[in-house]
Amino acid sequence: MSVAESELSVDFFAGVLGWTVIAEPGGSFSGFVGDRLAARVVAGDQGWHVFFGGDGARALRANSSVDGGRVLHGPWAPPPRHGEPCWVQLLTSAPAEDDAYWTAELGWGSAAGDRALGLYTSARHGGSRPVAGTMRSCLGAVSHWGVFFAVGDVEAACARVVELGGEVGAGPGLLPIGRVASVEGPHGGYCGLLERPAGWGGNWAG
Repeated sequence: MSVAESELSVDFFAGVLGWTVIAEPGGSFSGFVGDRLAARVVAGDQGWHVFFGGDGARALRANSSVDGGRVLHGPWAPPPRHGEPCWVQLLTSAPAEDDAYWTAELGWGSAAGDRALGLYTSARHGGSRPVAGTMRSCLGAVSHWGVFFAVGDVEAACARVVELGGEVGAGPGLLPIGRVASVEGPHGGYCGLLERPAGWGGNWAG
């Protein structure tokens, strides 16, 4: 995540998500849950950036990239713990165009869902599993990836967000993946919270 106030932002999310924060060279910060990296926070104004595992490191559309390193979170990783990424969802105003791009670029399958929702799947490591969701946005909006983090109690996490000066944008409420809320820190970093996901994608965990 890149935000204007990286140190203040990582402190906020650590307070909500329980990260152990490590200061890195160059003014960036890493948030860990146990021995797994949950997020890296740097100075900037781009918000969250999503890295997908794959062959050939490269930049992709919509605040994302491919990285050839070890994948720490996803459908074949251990179940997400409180504070770890547990789902990503593409907000799109051009679902047909985006589906064509992501299925060609990453070898995913796609399926339409209810209420303007869709699903991307991958069989990269065996049986096909859900890897990401889509949600249709207003016409003309720029497509971008949103990130969800696992929490034990979404209402308690929302209360903590407000206590630390952040805002609850929507929820808590139900989506097909489970009980969720959208929140934003006082210095940026809009994201989703998903309550007690059993695996990557919550109720869609394969």
